[in-house]
Parts: sequence; C-alpha cells; structure tokens
Amino acid sequence: MQLPLGNGSFSIRCWPIIASMSERDWALLLHLAGVVLLFSGMTVAAVAHAGARRLSRPGEIAALLGLTRTGVALVAAGALVLVGSGFWLIEASNGFYSLGDGWIAGTLGLLVLAFILGAIGGQRPKRARLLAARLAADGAETAAELRALLDDRLSRAFNYGAALAVLAALVIMVWKPGA
Repeated sequence: MQLPLGNGSFSIRCWPIIASMSERDWALLLHLAGVVLLFSGMTVAAVAHAGARRLSRPGEIAALLGLTRTGVALVAAGALVLVGSGFWLIEASNGFYSLGDGWIAGTLGLLVLAFILGAIGGQRPKRARLLAARLAADGAETAAELRALLDDRLSRAFNYGAALAVLAALVIMVWKPGA
C-alpha cells in the first residue's frame, strides 16, 4: 500500500505483521496499553494534586484539581482495558494460565485494593476541588478548610497505598512467582 507523504510516497510494510498477530498477541498488546493508561492516569492525578497543594488562589487550585478528574478517567479506562484484556490473555492461554494461579489471583486482589484505596483517598481532594471552585466563584480567598482538605495526610496515605498496591501488582505480573 502506498500513501502519499510530501513529495514521495510512504510504503506501509507493517500490514503483514499486523495480519500475522495471534489472538494472544492482540490480548497482550491491549493488556500493555491498559498498563500505560493506568500509570499515566495515576501520574496525571498525582502531579495535578501536588501542584494544587502549592497554590494559594482558589481558581488556580480548582483548575489543577479539575485535571485530576482526567487522571481518574485514565485510571478507570486503563483498569477496564487492563483487567478485560487480562481475562482475554487467560482465555487465549488455552488453560496454561487460570484464575487459580496464585500470582494472578494476588494481582487481581492488589488491583481491587488499589481501586478501593484510591476511591477513598480521592474523596477529600474532590471536596477540595468543589470548595475551591465555590470560593473562586465568590471571589473569596483560600479558606483554612480548603488548605486542610488539600493537605490531608490520611487522603495522601490512602493514595500512596493505592499507588504501592498497583506497583506491587506490576511487580507480581512481571515476576510471576510460582509460574
């Protein structure tokens, strides 16, 4: 296939490779894409929250905390792709892997734990975003309540715990103890 590109043409030679990909290859590709989405979302949410903690104007804080919603959406999309394609990988293994394998069950447990911890840890930053938006709309200065919500140690502990659980799941998936 020839595609026009500038003054010449560009030959796409990857079609035979794509056509020769097995079901397992496609499942693995999606699984890895899910991992990338998940970690990207975690990074966006963490950086936006950390940046918001360093600001003082409610409007700026609300804007940065609004970006955390994008990070959470990426995490959710990544989780769906990751878990769905993970089940597809198990199916495509023709019985080589199963949900009864300890490393797979442990990884799923860690992911569930991470999502629960992240959901709990995200509640106060969500309240901070809503409060910051309300303060910005009223033209008010940063309130002590907003600062307390942004700097809440328990929320940070839950979010760090969620990140550590996802990282542990990644280590187990790569290492595959007992496999």
